[in-house]
Amino acid sequence: MKNAHILLVEDNEGDILLTQEVFKTSGFSHPISIARDGEEALDFLYQRNKLSGAERPDLILMDINIPKINGKEVLTMIKKDNDLKTIPVIMLSTSSDDRDILESYRNHANCFITKPINFDEFSKAVVEIKNFWFNLATVYSKNKKAS
Repeated sequence: MKNAHILLVEDNEGDILLTQEVFKTSGFSHPISIARDGEEALDFLYQRNKLSGAERPDLILMDINIPKINGKEVLTMIKKDNDLKTIPVIMLSTSSDDRDILESYRNHANCFITKPINFDEFSKAVVEIKNFWFNLATVYSKNKKAS
C-alpha cells in the first residue's frame, strides 16, 4: 500500500521500540505514529489539541491496557464513529483472557493478537501483521488520492 500509515497505541516503551524496529527491518518504510495512552490516541484520531494536524492512520495497533482511557474503550469509540470505523483496529495485548478477546470482537476489533513474550515470536507476529494488512488485504485509505 502506498503511503500506509500506522498508529501504534502502546505505553510500554520496549514494545514501542521493538515494533518500530521490526517494521523497519522488514521493509516497512511508512510512518508509524505513537500514542502512549487512550486519550492521546483519541486526540490523534480526532486531530485535536496538540495533534490538530495528525494524519489519519490506515491501521491501528492498540494495546488493551493503556493509561487514561483503556484500549477497549478507545476501540468502542472508534467503531461507533462513522468517519473512523473503517480503520482496521488490531488489538495487540499480553492478555489471553477470553473476556478481553470476546469484548474486543463484540466491539468490532478487526483482529486480536496476544503479544508473544519471546522476542523472536513477537518479531514474527509483527512481520505477519505487516504482511497481511499491507501485502495481502486491501485496506481502505482515506488518505489515498483518487486517480
